[in-house]
Amino acid sequence: MNETEVLYNDACPVCRREVNHYAKLSAQAALPILYDDLGDAERLARWGLSPEQAAKRLHVRKDGQIYAGIPAFIVLWREIPRYRWLARLVSLPGVHGAACLIYDHVLAPLLYRWHVKRQKSVNK
Repeated sequence: MNETEVLYNDACPVCRREVNHYAKLSAQAALPILYDDLGDAERLARWGLSPEQAAKRLHVRKDGQIYAGIPAFIVLWREIPRYRWLARLVSLPGVHGAACLIYDHVLAPLLYRWHVKRQKSVNK
């Protein structure tokens, strides 16, 4: 099994909680999944993404290809035995389209705006 890498926003409480859950399951199953915080400039540079691009959605790299948003979740869920059913479900044509619309136009923008607001309050 090739190593899978996940780039996420550890400064986001929602993102951190969800990804920490996946990391715990990955560790329990001894899965070769690495979790990178986008706040680590050196790690972020290896992804070739700006901090803003990285903060806007979850990113997963598998076999040299970078996935973002729902496709990234699907790649990650396929790796974790407990979530393979969800990867299959969200991969179904109608479900996939709806999940992408909701994530891309509601959830990801909401989390990103929350992130920007938190960053502004931290930098005051």
